Amino acid sequence: MTSTITFKTNSVRTISSPSQEGVTTYFVFANFRDVPEKLPLDVNPRKPKMNTAVAKALINAVRSPETDFDINNRGIVIVAKKFKFNTTDGTVTLDLGNDPQNYGILDGGHTYTAIIEGRKDLSEDIDKFVKLEIIVGDDLTVSRIADARNTSASVSDIALYELDDKFNFIKETIQGEPYANDIAVKDNSKKRLQIIELLKLLFSYNIFKFKDANDTPIQAYSGKAAVFKDIKKDLDDNTGYYHRLSALLPDLIRLYDRIEFEFNDKYREYNPSGRFGALRGIEPVKSGRSSFKTLFLENDTDYKVSAGYILPVFGAFRVLVQDDGLSLTWRIDPFKMWDEVGADLLKNTFESSRNNPQDAGKNASIWSNNYSKVENAMFRQMLKNS
Repeated sequence: MTSTITFKTNSVRTISSPSQEGVTTYFVFANFRDVPEKLPLDVNPRKPKMNTAVAKALINAVRSPETDFDINNRGIVIVAKKFKFNTTDGTVTLDLGNDPQNYGILDGGHTYTAIIEGRKDLSEDIDKFVKLEIIVGDDLTVSRIADARNTSASVSDIALYELDDKFNFIKETIQGEPYANDIAVKDNSKKRLQIIELLKLLFSYNIFKFKDANDTPIQAYSGKAAVFKDIKKDLDDNTGYYHRLSALLPDLIRLYDRIEFEFNDKYREYNPSGRFGALRGIEPVKSGRSSFKTLFLENDTDYKVSAGYILPVFGAFRVLVQDDGLSLTWRIDPFKMWDEVGADLLKNTFESSRNNPQDAGKNASIWSNNYSKVENAMFRQMLKNS
């Protein structure tokens, strides 16, 4: 597959990201006839299915004589390695690298396929356009963008899976917990907690898949589609790993909530003069506003902390879980361990990520080092108690 693609465009607008340095989005309007063929679709978490009612409606919209497609359609999102615009001939050149898992069409695969398949039926005197949103940056978390751009489809995947009562084991585990009736599985639910939030916790503690410091469950932050795929495979294969892990779920939720609630305290413990509320990814409560709530247990807190910081800390306590062949138990109380090493974990997380929650969440070294810190503390405690 050719990594460089050139095509003619009608107009180009450029916007630099205010939140992530080095990331630029180019908005391009291209004539249907100029949209290049064979753009890679591998990075898109959902392959286009053109026999559905929605897909057929898209094809009809492409073939229609109406020319307002670029207004009515969301367009196509592309992740590229490099972008170049030639003002002389109005052409755009995209460098898509050699990795189709990271570059190509991220969202709008159905729109793209409908255009490629349907444009041949357009009359020659009709010009129709599509908006291309092209994202370029050296430090993009592609799977995370894909999740965000495909939220409704992701929820639908989970909701369809639940039709067979696949998640009953989770419902049974949390029965009686204060959040038990807050879990949303079905589409358009008004409940406050998507079940994927619980699945991410279980994924982070899958000791059968992530066995030591070298195996890091970074997808818990960077890609919920990968989390669902892994859990679905386990349930479909009847491996039983996640059924066993679910016994820990109430503890995991309390631990995550405790870490989230005490994040500010642990930060000040290692950095007393630091300005916690000024850090990137930390949002303080504004004067006169109500407190934030922690994700699971809804405890009042003065700061909203990015999951990119919390998950690499939370995931470190996976080392405390042991399998005795019958059940999973804690070698050492994780809450007491948090009290002991929490400040050190935050120090490593913040300083290693340059105070960048996106980097922290997907940085395998941070996850690994945090795990090792808890492991070392665990061994010291075991020696002390022996």
